[in-house]
Amino acid sequence: MPERLPGPPQRILIVSDAWKPQVNGVVRTLETVANELRAGGDTVEVVGPDRFRSIAMPGYPEIRLAIAPKRRLAKIIDDFGPCAIHVSTEGPLGWAARSLCLRLGFGFTTSFHTMFPEYLHARTGIPRSWSWAVMRSFHAAGQGVFVATRSLGRTLEGHGFRNLVAWSRGVDLERFKPGGADPYGDLPRPIFLYAGRVAVEKNIAAFLELDLPGTKVVVGDGPQRAALEKQFPEAVFTGYRDNGVLAASYAHADVFVFPSRTDTFGLVLLEALATGTPVAAYPVTGPIDVIADVPVGALDEDLRAACLRALGADRAACRRHAETFSWAACAARFRAALVPVR
Repeated sequence: MPERLPGPPQRILIVSDAWKPQVNGVVRTLETVANELRAGGDTVEVVGPDRFRSIAMPGYPEIRLAIAPKRRLAKIIDDFGPCAIHVSTEGPLGWAARSLCLRLGFGFTTSFHTMFPEYLHARTGIPRSWSWAVMRSFHAAGQGVFVATRSLGRTLEGHGFRNLVAWSRGVDLERFKPGGADPYGDLPRPIFLYAGRVAVEKNIAAFLELDLPGTKVVVGDGPQRAALEKQFPEAVFTGYRDNGVLAASYAHADVFVFPSRTDTFGLVLLEALATGTPVAAYPVTGPIDVIADVPVGALDEDLRAACLRALGADRAACRRHAETFSWAACAARFRAALVPVR
């Protein structure tokens, strides 16, 4: 069992290829956890691509990849003098941080957020076994791999990962709650909502092609938006929403539809439930962990059937279930699993 980090105050460095101004679950998780740790007395620094020369990720212009970051990252690490290092992603910054930690003899932890082997296979045909071997090698160098759900942990164990650490998620219950001005106006009911990145790996077309009553609404933006708008002109695409409008979009929807089969958690599930909106999804990693057997939605390989069943869920029960997920507990678990650099 690796030695654990002493209590605060400590200096904690998080290295992540996913960071602001990106808008996604990884960024929201890291930002919220960092703020929770700071409130507890620790000094936390998050190093993202914004500090380096970078290029756009092919097909995802909003995602920047750091170019040759190792030398600058080494200086940042030296200047900060961390007590613990967490490497959050397997991109250029993650690999540079891993290499530097190994060279310096530093202990470190990692986290598994994204099913890259599945995405790469779907987009390029690269054999999954090749990508899984690379990912396994990346994470094996650390002293713990943080995973968001039990089902993800079982999947990774099946691919040979070891030293897995359970690290669930939370939701901002003040920001995401029932109420707010109805953003849907006179759109025909019921409202079936998807919110999140509009990208091929989110499987949004599987939702939009369903024969459902009422209106399908897509909140968010991304590289697939234009193609989906053209393919599904009857759906309503709002673009990115925030500053209370996002929460109201959840709260006034009748069902939140989560068509992804490859997310490792899905913070949007908790955000929707916190506003009292039930969830319809496939029975896969993420939904099966968040929903489980609690009657706050429906999971089914027939997504249309799940959408229609979810209409009958108890909205008050949805809110109560979301209240069991705390960011304070998430941050405490993260901190408890960190290891000292020496």
